[in-house]
Amino acid sequence: MEKATFGGGCFWGVEAAFRKVKGVVSTSVGYMGGHFPNPCYLDVLSRITGHAEVAQVEYDPEKVSYEQLLDLFWSIHDPTTLNRQGPDRGEQYRSVIFFHNQEQEVLARLSKQKLQVSGKFDKDIVTEIKPASDYYLADDYHQQYFEKKQKSLT
Repeated sequence: MEKATFGGGCFWGVEAAFRKVKGVVSTSVGYMGGHFPNPCYLDVLSRITGHAEVAQVEYDPEKVSYEQLLDLFWSIHDPTTLNRQGPDRGEQYRSVIFFHNQEQEVLARLSKQKLQVSGKFDKDIVTEIKPASDYYLADDYHQQYFEKKQKSLT
């Protein structure tokens, strides 16, 4: 199994999209890329930690490739908006790919470059590509949020 970590706005939607992918074994949401140890949701929301809300994906590379995960990532958010996705604003909602090894870094940079020159977007892609750092798991309330919310409505 391998890990991939993506930030593209509120982590609930990012996680929900990846949970539907065949070959994804597990997902979780949390925080990465900041300078504040062991942040909680309110810390990150206050914009004092530097963290991004991220979904971390554990996947079987024999069933789904990292390139396929990247393709999904690009399709589920607007990578041209800085620190914003839809109504969510702040650095915690930035578009970011955290790579876990050199191969992921190369593939992420090539994928970003290919998308930039494709003409799909009128603006530059602002997605950051950074090495994975300490990952802080969000509270259980945030894990598989949409699935839990759906169950509470039925």
